[in-house]
Amino acid sequence: MHRVVLVVGTRPNMVKAAPLWRILQRHREQFDTYLVDTGQHYDYGLSGIFFDQLGLPSPYACLGVDAGTSIEQIAGMMVELEKVFLELQPHLVAVFGDVNSALAGALVAARMRISIAHVEAGLRSFDYDMPEEINRILIDRVADHLFVSEPSGQANLAREGVDATKLCYCGNIMIDSLVHARAESRKSLILDELRLEPKKYAVLTLHRPSNVDDPAILASLVQTAVQIGSTVPVIFPCHPRTRKGLPQFTGVDNAVGGPLRIIEPLGYVDFLRLQSDALFVLTDSGGVQEETTYLQVPCVTLRRNTERPVTVEVGSNVLAGTDPQAILAAVRSIMEGRQKIGRIPDLWDGRTAERVVQYLSRVLS
Repeated sequence: MHRVVLVVGTRPNMVKAAPLWRILQRHREQFDTYLVDTGQHYDYGLSGIFFDQLGLPSPYACLGVDAGTSIEQIAGMMVELEKVFLELQPHLVAVFGDVNSALAGALVAARMRISIAHVEAGLRSFDYDMPEEINRILIDRVADHLFVSEPSGQANLAREGVDATKLCYCGNIMIDSLVHARAESRKSLILDELRLEPKKYAVLTLHRPSNVDDPAILASLVQTAVQIGSTVPVIFPCHPRTRKGLPQFTGVDNAVGGPLRIIEPLGYVDFLRLQSDALFVLTDSGGVQEETTYLQVPCVTLRRNTERPVTVEVGSNVLAGTDPQAILAAVRSIMEGRQKIGRIPDLWDGRTAERVVQYLSRVLS
């Protein structure tokens, strides 16, 4: 029996962990699995509702490390995770993506000589001003098992000299959750509640520090979204980090029919429905780039780079950066029916978690 700890802390972590949790539960004769939540996203709208909708159990431990600078947060998580790992004595710690929770889990496990699985390994933006890029590199350096979601991940890890025997090209585990929840999302009443019609609105998400912590960039993006909203309403589920710094602009409100309509963060099922029926999505989120690629909804990414190049190479994603004219040109192309359609990348089929568990069953036996 192998004791496995899944470390989560943010909404994307939970979306990635849920499929793996489900498959591991089917193999209880081999895996004894525990879920640990660092508390990096710490209110019900950001995390609790995701546990509920993704079918995740209450965590074995919720560490409540939710404040301070990035360094303080990582340090606090490490202190608390060490206590949990000492108590559980796991054979394997699985971390997901590139957030601080994943880095903290990987570093503590490495120091305690516990085997580490990194789900979504090898992604690179090559932007070292991006905190997540540093996290990705460090996690991959200490991980024992690297589960890769797209071809660029394999190429990046090979270039960095990672032993190929550590790699498993298994596909995108976020898509497992999307496929699992797709039928339920079609029952969502969010469009009725917001008085929206399919393909007659756009969606905006913003949370990257480089976009929302710089007042000038945030102001420019908001003004551009208001301008787009004069043609098609833009619905903006607003992350608390973004709302703190959100300037006050004419046209930014929660009124029905307004050009840029701010709403509270949505649960997974409602947001999946909102994305699915959008005319297009504006985002700086890596996960949204992937979800829109699978849904084949046009996506305009408000960043100058992406660690998920397959979404641009074969998917529906277009990199526009933060220049208003580039963003407006990309939107104009969509509005005129010249949008990039793309296709679903290989192995984004809803069975990634099965391949991960098959690999672990083999290497841990």
